[in-house]
Amino acid sequence: MVLVLVIGDLHIPHRIHDLPAKFKKLLVPGKIQQILCTGNVCDKETYEYLRTISPDVHVVKGDYDESPAFPLSITVMHSPIKIGVIHGHQCIPTGDLDSLSSIARQMDVDVLISGHTHTFQAIEYDNKFFVNPGSATGAWTGAYNGDPTPSFALMDIQGPVVVTYVYQLIEGEVRVEKIEWRKEPESTAGAPRSTVMPQNIPSPTSGSPQGGAVW
Repeated sequence: MVLVLVIGDLHIPHRIHDLPAKFKKLLVPGKIQQILCTGNVCDKETYEYLRTISPDVHVVKGDYDESPAFPLSITVMHSPIKIGVIHGHQCIPTGDLDSLSSIARQMDVDVLISGHTHTFQAIEYDNKFFVNPGSATGAWTGAYNGDPTPSFALMDIQGPVVVTYVYQLIEGEVRVEKIEWRKEPESTAGAPRSTVMPQNIPSPTSGSPQGGAVW
């Protein structure tokens, strides 16, 4: 079992001052082995905060990130699952599943994580799994009127099974949903199943891998 925090589009401090306090209470050190961030971290302090949750932090460059150390894409292997991460501004139209599927094929990944839309999504398409953690801060986006719902995701990877928990702050309360996806042979990939779950972060069974600073 590997527990991976999927987070992004924080836009701190340009659009919002901090993560919701109720999210910070959940994101404590020692439970999460790895962080995959879809970018738009925007400041060094926020990056360093992520490293207090897990030292193994991987960030891709968002359209508002200035750090030259962040790559445009990364791939991470949790055998047999290969995960790709992009910010999502490369996808035209924004969030389009056919475009994301094309990127996933080019990267040769089973799971593609992307952001940019500030809206959570976890869906099976073309025998692959697509996850967008949304904006962890609920930062404003010019795409539509109103404020996005703050959200992040945890992926519990157990062999060929990826169990994704989405945490959303709705009307001041944290709500959690569970989506399960299994990597199957090409012709029999199953659709994710979604159920409402209690708001707790599962405890891992293994220690945290080590990672270095990139800022």
